[in-house]
Amino acid sequence: MSIPIDENFSRVILSNSLNDDTDFIPLITEEDEASFLAEDVPDELPILPLRNTVLFPGVIIPISVGRKQSMKLIRDTYKTTKIIGTVAQRDPNVENPGLDDLYQVGTAAQILRILEMPDGTTSVIIQGKRRFMMGELLTDKPYIKARVVSLKDVKPQKKDSEFEAIVGSLKDLSLRIIKLSSNIPPEASFAVKNIESSTFLINFIGSNSDIKAEAKQSLLEENDLKRRGIALLEHLVREVQMLELKNDIQSKVKVEVDQQQREFMLHQQMKTIQDELGGNPIDQEIEELKKRAKDKKWSDEVDELFHKEVDRLYRLNPATGEYSVQLNYLQTLLDLPWGTYTKDNFNLKRAQNILEKDHFGLDKVKDRILEHLAVLKLKGDLKSPIICLYGPPGVGKTSLGKSVARALNRKYVRMSLGGLHDEAEVRGHRKTYIGAMPGRIIQSLRKAKSSNPVFVLDEIDKVGQSAHGDPSSALLEVLDPEQNTAFYDNYLELEYDLSKILFIATANTTSTIHPALLDRMELIDVSGYIIEEKIEIARRHLVPRNLEAHGLTKKDLSIPRETLEKIIEQYTRESGVRNLDKTLAKICRVIAKKVAFEEDYPTALTMELVREILGYPKFQKDKYEGNKYAGVVTGLAWTSVGGEILFVETSISKGKEKLTLTGNLGDVMKESAVIALEYLKAHSDILNLSPKLFEQWSLHVHVPEGAIPKDGPSAGITMATSIASALTQRKVKSNIAMTGEITLRGKVLPVGGIKEKILAAKRAGIKEIILSEENQKDIEEIKAIYLEGLKFHYVSDILQVLDIALLQEKVDRPVNIVLE
Repeated sequence: MSIPIDENFSRVILSNSLNDDTDFIPLITEEDEASFLAEDVPDELPILPLRNTVLFPGVIIPISVGRKQSMKLIRDTYKTTKIIGTVAQRDPNVENPGLDDLYQVGTAAQILRILEMPDGTTSVIIQGKRRFMMGELLTDKPYIKARVVSLKDVKPQKKDSEFEAIVGSLKDLSLRIIKLSSNIPPEASFAVKNIESSTFLINFIGSNSDIKAEAKQSLLEENDLKRRGIALLEHLVREVQMLELKNDIQSKVKVEVDQQQREFMLHQQMKTIQDELGGNPIDQEIEELKKRAKDKKWSDEVDELFHKEVDRLYRLNPATGEYSVQLNYLQTLLDLPWGTYTKDNFNLKRAQNILEKDHFGLDKVKDRILEHLAVLKLKGDLKSPIICLYGPPGVGKTSLGKSVARALNRKYVRMSLGGLHDEAEVRGHRKTYIGAMPGRIIQSLRKAKSSNPVFVLDEIDKVGQSAHGDPSSALLEVLDPEQNTAFYDNYLELEYDLSKILFIATANTTSTIHPALLDRMELIDVSGYIIEEKIEIARRHLVPRNLEAHGLTKKDLSIPRETLEKIIEQYTRESGVRNLDKTLAKICRVIAKKVAFEEDYPTALTMELVREILGYPKFQKDKYEGNKYAGVVTGLAWTSVGGEILFVETSISKGKEKLTLTGNLGDVMKESAVIALEYLKAHSDILNLSPKLFEQWSLHVHVPEGAIPKDGPSAGITMATSIASALTQRKVKSNIAMTGEITLRGKVLPVGGIKEKILAAKRAGIKEIILSEENQKDIEEIKAIYLEGLKFHYVSDILQVLDIALLQEKVDRPVNIVLE
C-alpha cells in the first residue's frame, strides 16, 4: 500500500535534509531544473500506484509502502536505476489497481532513500523528475510495467509580465496562507521565499496545497505552465478566503477563557457559520418537532407538557449532554402511538378459520379469543382480557400470539421476560440520567406504532428478582385492567393507556409466578398433545414446512401416517412438537442430500430408512406389564413432557417391622408410603390381616426407574394397593391403573394433570382407571375422542380402591407367610 506520510513526518524529513550530509537538496535552483530536463527518462518504467498523492517534478515526498507488489518494485529498482514511474490511483480504495485504475499522466521519480520505521513499516523518500504519459502495458506481474512518453512543460516567453505577476501572486498568497493558518509552521515561509525557479515554485506550492488529489492531478496534466499557475492561483484564493472568514468568525466571539464561556463561544461560532451558510439546523430541528406534534392525537395534558419541554430544549446549549437527553425525550413522545389504534376485523368466521388453520387443538384459547371478539363486536368497547397460557414447552403457546394478531388484524409484539431482574426494564429509567430510556412496554408500543397490539409476555414464570427491584411487582400495574388505563412510565413521567392491548402471557408452570400477578390473569391450561393430534399437526404444518425449508417437494418425500406415528412414539417423548419438528428436519436434510447426489431411495418414507437416518429408537412405548406378581401396581404420573405410567413394586420378607423405600423418591412420596402402611395397619381386620404380620415381616417399596427423581402425592392410592397386594398375595386386576392422594383416614383426594395421565394410560394399553370422585369434573372437560376405550372408577375411600383393584385370586407361587 502506497500512502503519503503525514505532514509532520514530511516536515521532519525535509528539515533534516537541510542539515544532514545527504545526497539531495529539497529546494532546487534553475540550474538544477535544467539538469532534470537534460536527464533522459527510460522508455519503459515500473509503475508505482499512489493513493491520495500526486508527485510533481522536483518535489521530494516520503511515502509509506505496504503492498507486496509495491515493496518488490522498490527493492528491485533501488538495486539498479533507482528510477520509477509514480501515478495516482483514480479510486484510492482499490487494493490491487490495474492500468485502467490509474491516471494516464504521472511523474518519473528517483528513489533517494529507504527507511525502516520503528513501527515496522517501510518508508521511501522519492524526488520527482519529469512528467510522462503512460502508453502500452508491458506486464502486470509481479508489478505493473509500461511504456512511457516524456512530457515537456510549455513555458512562457522570457520577461512575460503576466506570468511574472502570476508567480508573484502565488508566492504572496502562499505566505499569506502560512501566516493565517495555525497548522503551518512559520518556517515554511523561508522555503517559499528561497525558491528561484518559477516552474519548481508552482510545482512545490501545488504539491503542498490543501486541495483534493483530483485537483492536483489536473494541475500535473496541464502542459502550459501559465495555465497551471492560473489554476493553482484560483485554489489558493479560495483557501485564503476560507481562512480569513474563519478568523473573522473567531474575532466576533472574544470572551474570557472560562469553561462555560468557552462552550458559549464555540456555540456562537457554530451559529455564525450556520448564518453564513444560511439557516440554523437547531432551529429547523425544533420547528420540525413542533410540526410533528400538530398531528398527534394526545391529550391536552401531554400537549402542554410537550410544548413546555420544547421551550426548555430551545434554551439549552446543543453542545451539552443535557440537550441530547431532552431531544431524545421529545422524540420518544412523538414516536409513541398516542390514540392510534388498528381497526379490529370483526369477521368471526374468518378469525375462527385463521385460528383453526394455524393451530390444531387449543380449543379453550380459541374459544376465549372468539368470545372476546364477539362481545367487542356487539358492545363496541371492551377492556382486553389478560390471558395466561400455561403448559409444557413446544405446544404452541408463543406462536399462538401471532395467529391471534392475524385473526384480529392487529399488530404483534413479543417481549421475552426470561431472566428479567430489573424493574426499570418494565417501568423505564428516570430521564435525568444520560442514556436513560423508557421501559420495554413503551419501547414495544413505539415499534408497533399502535396502541392496541396483541402483546405476548413470553416466559412470565421465569421473571427474576434482584437488588434493582422486583419486575413481577412492576407487572402488576401492567396486567391489571383496573389500573393499566393509566400506566406510569418513569421515563415519560406521563400516564399511558394500555387497556386496549390484548396481553397474552405464557408460562411453563404457575408455581413460580407471583401470587398477586397470577390473580390478575385468566389462566388457560394448554396441555400436551396426544399421538393422534401430533400426527395431524405434523401432516398439516410440520411436514409441509420442512419440505419447503429444505427445497423438497411432495414427489421427493412423503411420510405415511403409520411411519409418522412410529417416529413420534419411538424418537420423541414430549408434550409438544418441538423435538418432532427437529426430527423431521433431520430426515429432510438427509433426503435433500440423497436428491442432490441423485441417489436411489424410497420416496415413501419407510421405517428401515428412518432407522438408517435416526438410528435405533430412543424410547420404548410404555407397556402394561401384567398382574402375575403380587405387589406390582400401575400408577399414573405427570411430567413436564406429558403423562407417563409408573410401576410401584412392593416385596415382603421375614424380619423385624421395617419399611424400606427406594427409587429416588421425594419427601412427599415417602410420606404417602408411610400413610398407606399406617392405614392398612389400622384397618388390618378388613383385609383379614393379623397385626403380627406387620411386626414379624418387613416391607420394601420400590418405584423404577431409580435414576429418575420422583415426588408428589398422586401415587398415594397406588402405594396403598401395592402394599395391600403384597401383604395378601392377591392378584391386582389386569389392565388397570390409578392416581390419587391418600389421607390417614383413607380419603382419596383429587390430583392434577388428568388429561396427560389418561393419554399415557391409553398409550400403555390400560383399560380401566381409578380416580378420586372429585376428578370427575376434569374428565367431563376432556374430548370424548381421548376417552374412547377407557372405563373410569370414581372413588372417595381407599377401601373402594382395594375392592376394585384387588382380586380374590392369589398369585402363582405366593410367598408363604408364617406367623409365630
